[in-house]
Order: sequence, then C-alpha cells, then structure tokens
Amino acid sequence: MKWFISPIAILLSLTACKPADDSTSSKAPQTSQGKPQVYVANYPLKYFAERIGGDAIEVQFPAPSDEDPVFWQPDDAAVSGFQSADLILMNGATYSKWAEKVTLPQSKLVDTSAGFKAQFIEIKADTTHSHGPSGEHSHSGTAFTTWIDFQQAIQQAEAIAKSLTKYASEAEKNFSILKAELEALDARLLAVGKRLANVPLVASHPVYHYFARRYKLNVRPVLWEPDVVPDDKAMEELKGILTTHPAKWMIWEGDPAKDSVAKLETIGVKSVTFDPCGNVPDSGDFMAVMKANVEAFEKAFP
Repeated sequence: MKWFISPIAILLSLTACKPADDSTSSKAPQTSQGKPQVYVANYPLKYFAERIGGDAIEVQFPAPSDEDPVFWQPDDAAVSGFQSADLILMNGATYSKWAEKVTLPQSKLVDTSAGFKAQFIEIKADTTHSHGPSGEHSHSGTAFTTWIDFQQAIQQAEAIAKSLTKYASEAEKNFSILKAELEALDARLLAVGKRLANVPLVASHPVYHYFARRYKLNVRPVLWEPDVVPDDKAMEELKGILTTHPAKWMIWEGDPAKDSVAKLETIGVKSVTFDPCGNVPDSGDFMAVMKANVEAFEKAFP
C-alpha cells in the first residue's frame, strides 16, 4: 500500500518543529548590538561591572529605584531575566534572599564576596521594622553591606573583572584604574579612623558593620530612617544608649530631615551622612557618592 503525505501535513510538521522564539527560549536577551547581558543584584555591582566591562557589555539592574535591593522581591519577569542572562553578579553575604527560592544557573553566577566569606560578620537583631514597600524585615544574620569596606569592594570588583575578561578586552586595565580610586578612598578613611581613636558614634541603621571594622570605628546602631523625624520614644531610647555610649555624632544612611538634626542637637549629637549607595543615586554615580561620604567624614573629624 502506498502512503500519500499531503503538502499541508508537511507544512504542519515543519511548523511544529520550529524552535520557540527568543522571548520564550533560554537564550539570554540581546540588544540590537548583541552585547552580553549581565544581571546584577545591587547598584555597586552595576557600577563596578560598567566601569570594568565598558561598552563591551550591557548591565541590567531590575530593582526599582524606590526599594532597598537587599529586601527586594523580584517578579517573574525579573527572575526570568536573571535566569537567561549571560552573567549573573551577586553580592553574596545573604544579600539577595530571594535567590534562595529560585533556580539560577550556577555556571553563570558569580558570588562577588566569596573571597572573604571567612570574614563575614554575624549579627543578632530581634527587632523587625519596615521602610519603603518591602514590608517588615530584620537585620539579623550575616551583615550584607560589604562594599563600604573599600578593601572588600576591591575584592568584589576583582571577582567581576575576572568574570568579564572573556567579554571585555580592557577588563583588567579598567579594574586597575577602579582599584586605585578605591584604595585612595580607603587610605583617607583609615586616617579618619585613626584620628577618631575609638570615639563613640551612633548610626541610624545597622548597616555599618564592615565599615566600622575596617576603619576601627566604635559604632552603636539604632533603627531610624533619614526621612522620618524620631518621636519621643525613639529619643528616649537613644538617650539610654548614650548613658553608656556617649556619642556626639550620628551617622545617617541618607541626608536626614532638618527636624531630626535639630532634635539631635538638643542632646548634643551632630549628624554626618555616609550613604552606602545600594541603589542608583538621585545624582552622580557610586564613586561620586563615596567621595562625598569620605569628604563629609574628613570635615566632621578633622
């Protein structure tokens, strides 16, 4: 018996075997220039990757500008972007807790803080609080603001440089320039720490653990927000801390409200800002923010 296959059947067969388009395949998203797609967990990594990779790569940082990336919960589209990227740069130190609940391709993932994992700081904080749309959270566990110890920032940037050499021929050269800038800031802060000589300080938030360790600062944190004026209860709690930790300065994550500054001055505490810059700043870039931070400290503690 002879079998007859119609042209329509052949056409249907070929259509069924056609590969899915790029929007549903596992291939990394490409720009019109076909640049490798690098997804990052926070803004410091974005800045480092762009400085090191230059025009050879395209860096994607999908976290909203009004959220702290450490507490961000990406939607399905953002997770898909990470999964299909050519390279994934994570901060490590339990920074992106969302990543524990999804599968990311390990062959493309770089934990930029893995090189100093043995030096992680573990903290205990029973109190939870909220700021922004991220909801309630606690700062207990591994301290995660790794990059404001500039020596650790250099190690994170070096891990990025090693991962980008296959994409960017200038990666090592660009890293060397960035490293020199970070080393200069590191030296200036070491000098400030030496002048302070363990003088008590308070901080508006428990994010300065590595910063304090590197620059030998004696810091006690509270749970305040720069845009929220402390109420009477918060002021009384601070006064309680000052009885055993007589600080004359508070370090803020961002520029504090004028009323907050005024309230602190009534109890003899001045304000200085050191912005960790976890998300994209309103103006300038990471290096500009860090230089402003260092200059503020040098002015406060000459």
